[in-house]
Amino acid sequence: MRLFILLLFLSPIYEVNSQERLSQEIAFVADIHFQDIYGVYENFEGLRVPGRDRKAKIRTMHAQLHSTRLFNENYFVLKAVLDNIASRGIKLVAFPGDYTDDGQPVNLNGLDKILKEYNETHEINFFITTGNHDPVRPTSVPGGKHDFLGSDGRNQPIYSEPGLYNAKPGENEVIIEPKLSMAGYKEILKTLGEHGFFPQRNYIYWETPFSDYTAKTYSFENAQKASLITNRMYQQTDSLQIPDASYLVEPVKDLWLLAIDGNTYVPTKNVNLSGAREGYNNAINHKKHLFKWIKDVADRAKKSGKILVAFSHYPAVDFNDDASVDLREFLGENKWQLNRVPEEGIAKTLAEAGIKIHFSGHMHINDTGKRDFKEGEFLINIQTPSLAAYIPGYKILRLNKTFAEIETVNIKEVSGFKELFPLYRLEHKYLKESGKEVWNDDILDSRNYHDFTVHHLKNLVKLRFLPNDWPAEFREFLSGLSGKEILLLSTYTGKKTSSEFLNNKKAIAKQAKKLSTTINLQDYEHWKGDTMILDFYKIRNADKLAFNDINTERIDQYSTIISYALNNPNLASSKNGNAQKLYEFLSIFNKFINGLPANNLSIDLKTGEIKEVK
Repeated sequence: MRLFILLLFLSPIYEVNSQERLSQEIAFVADIHFQDIYGVYENFEGLRVPGRDRKAKIRTMHAQLHSTRLFNENYFVLKAVLDNIASRGIKLVAFPGDYTDDGQPVNLNGLDKILKEYNETHEINFFITTGNHDPVRPTSVPGGKHDFLGSDGRNQPIYSEPGLYNAKPGENEVIIEPKLSMAGYKEILKTLGEHGFFPQRNYIYWETPFSDYTAKTYSFENAQKASLITNRMYQQTDSLQIPDASYLVEPVKDLWLLAIDGNTYVPTKNVNLSGAREGYNNAINHKKHLFKWIKDVADRAKKSGKILVAFSHYPAVDFNDDASVDLREFLGENKWQLNRVPEEGIAKTLAEAGIKIHFSGHMHINDTGKRDFKEGEFLINIQTPSLAAYIPGYKILRLNKTFAEIETVNIKEVSGFKELFPLYRLEHKYLKESGKEVWNDDILDSRNYHDFTVHHLKNLVKLRFLPNDWPAEFREFLSGLSGKEILLLSTYTGKKTSSEFLNNKKAIAKQAKKLSTTINLQDYEHWKGDTMILDFYKIRNADKLAFNDINTERIDQYSTIISYALNNPNLASSKNGNAQKLYEFLSIFNKFINGLPANNLSIDLKTGEIKEVK
């Protein structure tokens, strides 16, 4: 087995069995949220980086630690990932959206420059689809951020137009920077057009949902005409047309990549358009032409013997290991970004259309979701992790017409990622001296980029997720318990409430004695509930990739606690609030730990069978 895995990593084309070979290879890189920190602004020079002959335009660390994504280090990580891909000889790379952070012209141009460099140097072809951060709206709109880092450590507001923001006490005066507007379809396709959005002469075939030619009548000239944005519009209302940037491309013989533009902008009561973050949930009702075209593409792929791989920014299957219903019960309807969970009809529609494997991003997590339907129809959704969050990585798909394998590459070492740390120390010094909220500067002791994202997640859980999502009483209750107390409470079947039990020394001693014959309770005293909560988020984000960052013994202990709790009828039916919430929490944790393989896996494209590759 070890030899097999070694060969898998050494060669992009390797033996599946004695008769089949995986002939196609594509890398999927999602949610880069690229910010060109060394791009040229018209009215802001940026901050000189110590030891470097250049000035950086960066967001504050405070902004990063309150966001589900990093903003600044992504600049270095993108290059590290592309170097990794190039070293493996991979020539096809797909970006499932959010390749920039709001589609600012300066960032679009910076990304285009990098992609062209890798295309010219390593002959890598890139294929991009849209995300809710690019474009934010169908047409260009003003933009900017209030929390760039100023030279004195204070917030530096920078906006594309006057009047968008008034500086608050303690902030620098607003700088006007036209390059921070948020580009629409027209500008994005013009800048990044040669990375899939428009046909290229080296493509074997290319089409849109609106093109009227076939593979037999295809010509580059016809495709060029079909690619014009004026020929890629759908009717949203009687008076509103919106572009659809979806396309189908055959970059190499017999491989069809289906880039689905899941962005859907719905008119609201005040005549504005909604954002696109809900993805397929809106697209299914407002972009019917898209699903009709997807079915037609899948039918033609099957008839002509093409290998079809679909990708979009938006998930097509529940990305919470089917725990979304439990999460609504545990946290409430409007928490945990549950509005982004795709409706069950999405997977059914795509599966019935003939899509079998679908890559997505959007949620910044590593996960595999699957839905089975009648007559052997199925859809497998591969959640690609973000480069800007824990755990940073990308996916490699190797496949032929009947078999696929997926490798998840965790990016640990990133050259230059500490380059901005002196500037963050400037910010930290200002916050501390001015008596403002100070973030934990332990993150600046990170050994590598992987460690940096661990610190980011730890801060995010503390500063955002727990205060905003969790019931306050249960949050305080669970955080303060020891592992031993959580175990004892999970096994307790008496009539006392959770608080009464934990405050009753005799009851605790009796329960401990009962368990001590089979379990070493001292092993559970080395961690507390706040550690369990952080590990819960690690596994939610990274699936079993997170197991490398969690003590193996502790994972076993979590499994023991979960097993006892889920088989404890008193806990399941308890009317005590904290006991009830503990049962709900552990039920969700159980699903996270035992989800489908999401790291390295194989897929039988005929039956849908998924196996873990170790």
